[in-house]
Amino acid sequence: MSDQRLTQYARGGGCACKIPPGELEDAVRGLVGTADDSVLVGLDDGDDASAIRISGDTAIISTADFFTPVVDDAYDWGRIAAANALSDIYAMGGRPLTALNLVGWPRELLDMSIMREVLRGGMDIASAAGISVTGGHSIDSPEPIFGMAATGIARPDRLMRNDAAQAGLPLTLTKPLGVGVLNNRHKATGETFAEAISTMTALNKEASAAAVESGARAATDVTGFGLLGHLFKMMRASGTSAVIDSAAVPLLEDAVTSVKEGYIPGGSRRNLDWVRPHLHADGISEEMLILLADAQTSGGLLVVGEVPGYPVIGEVVAGASGSVHVK
Repeated sequence: MSDQRLTQYARGGGCACKIPPGELEDAVRGLVGTADDSVLVGLDDGDDASAIRISGDTAIISTADFFTPVVDDAYDWGRIAAANALSDIYAMGGRPLTALNLVGWPRELLDMSIMREVLRGGMDIASAAGISVTGGHSIDSPEPIFGMAATGIARPDRLMRNDAAQAGLPLTLTKPLGVGVLNNRHKATGETFAEAISTMTALNKEASAAAVESGARAATDVTGFGLLGHLFKMMRASGTSAVIDSAAVPLLEDAVTSVKEGYIPGGSRRNLDWVRPHLHADGISEEMLILLADAQTSGGLLVVGEVPGYPVIGEVVAGASGSVHVK
């Protein structure tokens, strides 16, 4: 569609452009809203989405997610952003129903035909999820932005939450880490990494269904705060700790090489700095810790429990709330 590199129109990219976790928590501390018995999951523990009971066996799940370009290809960016937005529904154990487009576009800098490709990519992912895009909102903005507000449903008694981890259960990760590093390299050099595109555009639909079917009641998706950041949040909310076997964590091979060559996103460094006071990782290299903290875009699910077909990377243990041990 265009020789213009979309990533050059944004300071950040993908979920790495999130406000750093520590700054965000400071800003929203104490903002928990009005008490409502129908709210099953709200603002309290920073879960992936909200859940509102509308009947005895049905809860509505609501979420929104958007970001600046993570790749230069407009269609792929649309697919990645849509898969990422729907991931919050899957992380709660839900089934998406519909989605709305959220668009910011620098109309004097980028042709509207490029925006159309972004929207087409998002619509194709929505179709793959079995839902329709039913509307949206757009503004003229200095940077290109795209994402979705998504709505889904789940059974209240089968929700997967980030405050329900129990000691003694394994931890499963459903996608490899490293897309943040590769997106950083892509932005710097223009190199493309097919494996990164493939994992970011893959829906967490099957992983979510398998987790719910296996009886999992605690999960989150690994996005902008990295594996360590999202794991820390889950353990803190649950009053538990975790042990991670670094050798068992799946990694994108090109990401391992790229870290050694210095392609490290600022967001990944900030994630590691945020969780470091709660981290015990004697003997683990800084390069490995960067990958474990790497700011993912449309990452996999981190599930408390064993999910058939996906690697177990550690376990939940009793102990200091939020402590993470890496071996």
